Amino acid sequence: MSSTNDSSVTESQSDQGREDSQRDKYLTFLVDTEEYGIAINYVTEIIGLQKITDIPDLPESIKGVINLRGRIIPVMDMRNRFHLPDREYDSRTCVVVVDLDGRTVGLIVDRVSEVHHIPAAQIEPPPRAKGGCHYISGIGKVGDQVKILLEVNSLLDQNDLLELASVQ
Repeated sequence: MSSTNDSSVTESQSDQGREDSQRDKYLTFLVDTEEYGIAINYVTEIIGLQKITDIPDLPESIKGVINLRGRIIPVMDMRNRFHLPDREYDSRTCVVVVDLDGRTVGLIVDRVSEVHHIPAAQIEPPPRAKGGCHYISGIGKVGDQVKILLEVNSLLDQNDLLELASVQ
């Protein structure tokens, strides 16, 4: 086998190893008094809060845009998304940068907690909500605590994603 083929096999094995190491892992964060989790494979980085530039006519939960190393990305305030009251940002407020349906979006959260391993056997289906919380993928059990697991690609609806397309 040539070195080119060896390299592609090694890269493929490396990708598989990375996927296996991320399986069942969730980054957890606080919004108000609840702890939420998102699958770690959606997370590209966690950054401190930066100056947010307001852009008119964006979806309600989008606070504006930030300049992330030369890239303009929209930031969504998770408090607004969950219809919670605003609060003053502080030193623990941060932005979880995620890949949302092929678009980079920052999620403003009150505080990042930690990465938890939550196997599928420890995840219950979400309760049926009258308003249809389609962005909740399940309820994870970690010891005697529960984490509300979010489906990242459902945090914005299709109309919101179309509006954001013009920002990036």
